[in-house]
Amino acid sequence: MSGKQRVIIIGTGPAALMAGTGLLERGYSVCFYEQKKAAARKFLVAGHGGFNLSNSLDKEAFLSMYNCEEVRQIVAAYDAEQLVAFLHGIGVPTYVGSSGKIFPEKGIKPIQVLQRWIDYLSSMGALFRYESELVDFRQREAHIMCKGKLIIEKFDYMVLALGGASWPQTGATGAWLRIFAQKGIPTQAFAASNAGMVVEWSEQMRQFAGFPLKNIHCTMGQSERYGELVITDYGLEGSPIYYLNHCFRAGEDVLYIDAKPAMDEATITAVLQAAKNISDGLKQLKIARPIITYIKEQLTKEDYTNGSGLAGYIKHVPFKIKALRPIEEAISTVGGLSFEAVSDDLSLLEYPRIYCCGEMLDWDAPTGGYLLQACFAMGAWVARHIP
Repeated sequence: MSGKQRVIIIGTGPAALMAGTGLLERGYSVCFYEQKKAAARKFLVAGHGGFNLSNSLDKEAFLSMYNCEEVRQIVAAYDAEQLVAFLHGIGVPTYVGSSGKIFPEKGIKPIQVLQRWIDYLSSMGALFRYESELVDFRQREAHIMCKGKLIIEKFDYMVLALGGASWPQTGATGAWLRIFAQKGIPTQAFAASNAGMVVEWSEQMRQFAGFPLKNIHCTMGQSERYGELVITDYGLEGSPIYYLNHCFRAGEDVLYIDAKPAMDEATITAVLQAAKNISDGLKQLKIARPIITYIKEQLTKEDYTNGSGLAGYIKHVPFKIKALRPIEEAISTVGGLSFEAVSDDLSLLEYPRIYCCGEMLDWDAPTGGYLLQACFAMGAWVARHIP
């Protein structure tokens, strides 16, 4: 490998930055092109609710979070332990939270993580050009609209990390699909993932917007998830909801909630029947007020006051799901570049000097650190496989 070989990277998200890191460490010349005025806008937005970089879940369970073998193989090759070691090396110490999620050490803000990473890249000679959008490419040249002027950049290799279509205000619009479609490269339309679910609430239920539903068990189709939800004016949000998005996309439209997973139906029945009335029994069981209101709306008075029947409903409350929230509100997307369009090293079959990584590929994972870890891993994978 000649140290003079030039790689241009389109994008500055986590996959792009990790690809550039590996390539610079191997001696390549690297230049990043970013369509926005600053780097990694979506990466920074992701940190607003707590900067969850990865997860300490054991490897087998971790890999099971991904919906395709290609991504599982890539993440297995660059796991959370390797990521943590890299972050520590650039001055970003981490810690494992009570839920197993991995965060930057308390007091370190997302912008500080990004700046330390960019400083590290710059110290190795990386160049960054902003307000520069890819509009076309050939086998060894990229056509880039740079501050309103079209430039043609030659390269030895190019890495595309063009992102998905969620949070378009950060630059992730999915507009690049048109370029690929014109070239006949297989893609899938983007769809929302890790998005809220829409339920047609009554006016009374809408009054509970912002109310948490803690320690519940959710089931949809053949999938299930335990955790906490939040009621919104349009439906439900929360980690279990995001995890079950794939079930809705597969055709399931009823979400079942077990409002008291720690008790079996017989025990719940006994509590209800021993109470002086149903309201007292539900209070003893600590059933959340929104769940009680919703059940009242669904059941006849006779069924509601029947302790045995009510117990079964508490264990299996059905919610008709109308839709997922729009892509613009989703945490991530599925769709994008099909894996059938790339080789095992993530280079395009028709353009072997061009590699693709990150959310632009068609894969899925829940929140909890798995999305970012896969993007980091894909960038590292590409960096290792460029000749």
